[in-house]
Amino acid sequence: MDILSLADVETLARTAHAAQTDKAGRPYAEHLAAVADGVRARGGDPDQIAAAWLHDAVEDHALTEEWLDTAALSSRTKAIVLALTKHPGEPPESYAHRVRTTPGALLVKEADLAHNADPGRLAVLDEHTRTRLTEKYARMRALLGLAG
Repeated sequence: MDILSLADVETLARTAHAAQTDKAGRPYAEHLAAVADGVRARGGDPDQIAAAWLHDAVEDHALTEEWLDTAALSSRTKAIVLALTKHPGEPPESYAHRVRTTPGALLVKEADLAHNADPGRLAVLDEHTRTRLTEKYARMRALLGLAG
């Protein structure tokens, strides 16, 4: 089986999330692109960049776990996507442990958190939401052992 190219993965992710917006009402694909760019800038490899494009796809029900299981992706990309998929009611400590112990996942999560916590992105949110998310992201960074 040929692995999907990064361009194909990007197109697939953009299509899967086409109807979705972020908390500020921006197209969700902008977040996916920023995370993929962040992974690339941090020295991530093609498996990690592909996972960055797909990191929220299963969690957001844009794509199914069954789709992921049969997709033309590397087993490493699939493992990273599954590691980054939060389960309903899952304690943050369990989630952080899975991310830390799945090879390649921590770098993708670091890029995700960096974009989520971007001051410019948070600035457009109401103060309560901005404060709640800032605290949530800081706690996750601490659980993952990421500086600052």
